[in-house]
Amino acid sequence: MNSKLIDEIVSLIPMLRSNALEAERRRKPVDEVFQALCDTGVFKAFVPAHFGGYELDLPSFMKIGIELGRGCVSTAWVTTFCMEHNWLLAQFSQSAQEEIFGTQPYIIAPGTISPTGTATPDGDGFILNGRWKWATGVMHADWVLLSGMVENAGFPDLRMFILPIDQVDVIDTWYIDGMVGTGSNDIQVNSVYVPEHRAESVMQMAIGRGRGSVWHDRDIFKIPMLPFKCITAAAPAVGAAIEAVHLFETRIRERTLFGSSAKQQDNPAAQMRLGRLNVRALWVEQQIIDLAQAIQQAGCEAQACPPRKRAEYRLTAAMIVHECRNIVRDVVEASGASAHFLDHPLQRIHRDVHTLACHAVFDLDTASELYGRSRLGLEVKGLV
Repeated sequence: MNSKLIDEIVSLIPMLRSNALEAERRRKPVDEVFQALCDTGVFKAFVPAHFGGYELDLPSFMKIGIELGRGCVSTAWVTTFCMEHNWLLAQFSQSAQEEIFGTQPYIIAPGTISPTGTATPDGDGFILNGRWKWATGVMHADWVLLSGMVENAGFPDLRMFILPIDQVDVIDTWYIDGMVGTGSNDIQVNSVYVPEHRAESVMQMAIGRGRGSVWHDRDIFKIPMLPFKCITAAAPAVGAAIEAVHLFETRIRERTLFGSSAKQQDNPAAQMRLGRLNVRALWVEQQIIDLAQAIQQAGCEAQACPPRKRAEYRLTAAMIVHECRNIVRDVVEASGASAHFLDHPLQRIHRDVHTLACHAVFDLDTASELYGRSRLGLEVKGLV
């Protein structure tokens, strides 16, 4: 466990808290905060050791994401995804990694597996076209990771392509009621040539078997991609739930109940609610650490993680996030109307977590169906 890096991140949490409202106003992470995060080296977490990276263990990754989520959910979301997207690059060919990691210590890049682009074979590469939504990290990016279907391949050939940021158009679409500070605008690409070495099979990446994982032959690069993505997205929600409970405990010590002179902390109902909320927050924290450990262990196995386990991990992450959302909802419900003032952190946490929980990987119906089908031995449709 990388305790030094975790300690450096913890030291930045007051800075994240004090800039959370400003991130929302700017509709992106505050530049000074993002630079402070860069200065810790946190984005080297999943850069291969061959290039000076940390190859961080997943429980440490979760602790970092949770702590960041306590400070600012939007900034935490951008940070954990940009950390994880270096793992995506580590799945690419040796020549792609030497081209990029060989000249810079890490990338800041949005990444999408949505197949909304098309790639037309052209000589030793592809012509990429398309538009992609939800480009988390794009406001500070130097590269982008975009998925597209290869045309005329004769089979569903979904690939991920990596391009420099100056070859794409960033479209200002991020007008939303939660996760406002992520700046997750749209990306558009018009007839850009991408060499073959900067294209990788998404299906091979999904099982941690991209060309780069074979080259490095390290357990961390053999973990399943989508479960990894799920915990990447879930960690800030856990931090948000923990922070909300902390704010509630602080609030009831000071709050006077309407129509009386009694402090809320003296109300047995408030005491019981606080007790339950604290235990629920501890539960989701332990659950995500345990899930991260299980996903990490999957990378140690000789065979790629099977679809049933990948579906189980996805559903578990979704259930953790939905419980985080419920914890925050219950805190806000008990905190009185003044918690809804725009300068109060609880209302922002409430909006952020409800928006975060809408991410496609956390759709409980889809995740439950995938896992249920796998338990019954039926075909598992879609990417898991």
